[in-house]
Amino acid sequence: MNLLLLTPQEIDEQGCVQLTDRRHQHIQQVHRLNKGDTLQAGVINGLCGEAEILEQQPHLTRLKLNLYRQPPAPLPVTLLLALPRPRMLARSLEHLTALGVKKLVLMHTNRVEKSFWQSPELKPEKIHQHLILGLEQAKDTQLPEVHFKKRFKPFVEDELTSLAANSLKLVAHPGNYPSCPRNINQQLTLAIGPEGGFIDYEIELLKAQGFQAVQLGERILRVETAVTALLARLF
Repeated sequence: MNLLLLTPQEIDEQGCVQLTDRRHQHIQQVHRLNKGDTLQAGVINGLCGEAEILEQQPHLTRLKLNLYRQPPAPLPVTLLLALPRPRMLARSLEHLTALGVKKLVLMHTNRVEKSFWQSPELKPEKIHQHLILGLEQAKDTQLPEVHFKKRFKPFVEDELTSLAANSLKLVAHPGNYPSCPRNINQQLTLAIGPEGGFIDYEIELLKAQGFQAVQLGERILRVETAVTALLARLF
């Protein structure tokens, strides 16, 4: 936990907060902080700063906040990601949040197993938990938007034009395509398929919406590795 992340409702009129949950335990058992010590803190969708420990007891930690700076700038990207397998989804959500992705669309494609959509990892509380862990890792406060699209063709044909308006449109796909560009300086909509890749029909649908196919080389990467490599190269 690199950032103590709080909700506005937890903060009283004096700018103080009292914790008894995992954050209290982390401060006490991992950071091993005591009264008078400070740590990095922030409010969800708000400012960052420091928190001073006013009281430290076995069952609670009480802190005083001093918030004064903006969180890190987000990446200018909308990420369209084929729904990963459940175990990989949890890691991917945390990685993407830590990297600064603020708009994520999880979509169904031909090679996404239908059973993935029944996973407990897609419950709102589980999604929120992984987003929070990503924010804590990166010292960020801005929660990403996560959208679900279970029908690929209607989404691409009916919604993607407005979603990707005024942006560079790229689809990452293995094959004889141009190399992924580097260090772009504009809004981007990036589509990434499942481990088996998009099928040809899906690539053609995306191309019809103005997407250009690009590749990272001959190696086939796992989803979380490919996402990290692409965003690092692009930005």
